[in-house]
Amino acid sequence: MGYKRMDPNYSFADVTLRRSMEHNRSLERMEKINAVIDRSRIEEVLLKHYSVGRSVEEADAYPPLMLLKALLLQKWFRIDSDPELETQINDRLSFKRFLGLSLDRPSPDHSTFSRFRSRL
Repeated sequence: MGYKRMDPNYSFADVTLRRSMEHNRSLERMEKINAVIDRSRIEEVLLKHYSVGRSVEEADAYPPLMLLKALLLQKWFRIDSDPELETQINDRLSFKRFLGLSLDRPSPDHSTFSRFRSRL
């Protein structure tokens, strides 16, 4: 039982692109939002109502806070489907940074968002 590890260290891709991201307004906005979110309280509520385990394939679950933040991005940016949300996360640096995903890690699968939304 556990979560996928979200490595806080930068990958080679993160380091390489860091300079180009310095003047990214979307990224700046996401970082401001991340700074004001009280993650501990939200995570506490999520964990009370969202049991976490392993899938049938023995894969660790994604952290529920990350999945909630992905659903917020979907709402804020009017992304009309879970497959499109998956695509946008894989395509947008600011989304990956907001979710705490390294550039070399793929987005959760679109079905993960759907199952999470249903469980919520």
